[in-house]
Amino acid sequence: MNETEVITICREAIIVMMKVGGPLLLTGLVTGILISLIQTLTQIQEMTLTFIPKILAVFAMTMLLFPFMIATLGGFAHSLADRIVQIGLSG
Repeated sequence: MNETEVITICREAIIVMMKVGGPLLLTGLVTGILISLIQTLTQIQEMTLTFIPKILAVFAMTMLLFPFMIATLGGFAHSLADRIVQIGLSG
């Protein structure tokens, strides 16, 4: 295994991480901004008000995207296993 293959694997791992974690982080961000906007407009200054909607939104998005996440992580694990087998066969 040379440096090019290691860099390729790292690049793919970062892309998989963004595919899996990105939608959840964006959901939390958008929910937080909307709740903050509502708090600003209504002048409600309760600090704990943002946590429950964010938790529920991220949980709902996790349940919605769970099949996609499993397929993405499974595909990446499968490609890593294939590379390990190729290294074993060539070595």
